[in-house]
Amino acid sequence: MLFSYLWLEGRYWDEATPDDLENWEEWRLRGEGNPRRVGGAKFGRELTAFRLLYDWAARRGYVTVSPVQLREVVLPNGQVTSTPELMPKNIRSSNVKWLTPRAFRLWRDVGLRGYGADGHPDRSWRGRNDGRDAAFADVLFTSGLRRREAGTLLTIELPDMATVRAYYPGRGAAAVAKTSDRFFYVSRSALMATELYRVTTRAEAVRKAQAAGRYDALENCWIVQSVNRAGNIVWIDEHGGRFESSLNDLNDRQRMNLYTEGEDGLEPLALWLTEAGLPMRYRSWSKVFERASERCERLGLGVFCTPHMCRHSFALRMLVSLNLVLDRRLGLSPQERREYEELYGNVWLLVRDLLGHKSETVTREIYLEPVRGLQLDTLLSGSEEVSDNEELLARLAKSTGLILDVAGAVA
Repeated sequence: MLFSYLWLEGRYWDEATPDDLENWEEWRLRGEGNPRRVGGAKFGRELTAFRLLYDWAARRGYVTVSPVQLREVVLPNGQVTSTPELMPKNIRSSNVKWLTPRAFRLWRDVGLRGYGADGHPDRSWRGRNDGRDAAFADVLFTSGLRRREAGTLLTIELPDMATVRAYYPGRGAAAVAKTSDRFFYVSRSALMATELYRVTTRAEAVRKAQAAGRYDALENCWIVQSVNRAGNIVWIDEHGGRFESSLNDLNDRQRMNLYTEGEDGLEPLALWLTEAGLPMRYRSWSKVFERASERCERLGLGVFCTPHMCRHSFALRMLVSLNLVLDRRLGLSPQERREYEELYGNVWLLVRDLLGHKSETVTREIYLEPVRGLQLDTLLSGSEEVSDNEELLARLAKSTGLILDVAGAVA
């Protein structure tokens, strides 16, 4: 069945990516349109079989790397082993892939920024990267970017905020996207948080790394000479060779090698840096989110989040927002709404494009499951006026049981 799913996505079995398996996991465990949903135990057995298959294929050279990503776990006897990241741990929790904005803010403030359960700063908090981590989470939640896409952004790829607007367009590179390059939109508040991180915590990490000579001892260091408006980049590598490429074609590992040279020395072009001033590996963000969720749990809060939950939540929020814009702000009648959709496409297609999906089916069946089987128009035109999308999302949380809201429980 996995291979059939990949075929519908336009890929062969040897072109599967980690994102494909995440979507497949969603469909197998929770897809309402799937008449053969399975439990966590059965999916775990299937995932183990896929791991064996792709490990074998990688050894034989049929695939470059297995799409089954692993994480380390400590067994009761103290032995460390590896298990697939998608291996179900808590079946009830794995049924929830969406957060309301207020649930996300609570998780971010408590888990990443060190606030207490009462909503005030915790004086015992000793986090050193809260600005970086909160900014990254905001970027994911307001843009719908994948962990890999956001985690490999370069400073020169941040949207320009010269004009004041709610959302700003950016362009994701094909080499780090799932299929091809695409445009995305990210909120002004997320970009402002990112800029604050760039000129404070990030700048300090770079300064310390320069003072320690850390950039002078790099094994791979590509010093950028120029980048034009078309995204063509020229660099000199550590051996003195001159190379030219497009930013669109540089993968995650190559992006980590890019540096620029200024008055104070070398500086990474990668946006997200470690405390040592070196580029972060994008997969490291899963651990950051995991620790934040563990902190929330210790404080008695029932909120949790993963990078992919931010993407799911973005999709749902955009669907609700776009419907509100068409039906409320534009004041369209049903006939005018149909005419508008004939000209510009329906909101499902708009959300599909925002997520960078090829298939509208994936958008509907997996990312927007909470509104499948519900008449969104009915929710939007209830007896009480809906003032904003947060109120409507709260209604959806209560009616579907799939969306995490602030009370710490899934309504």
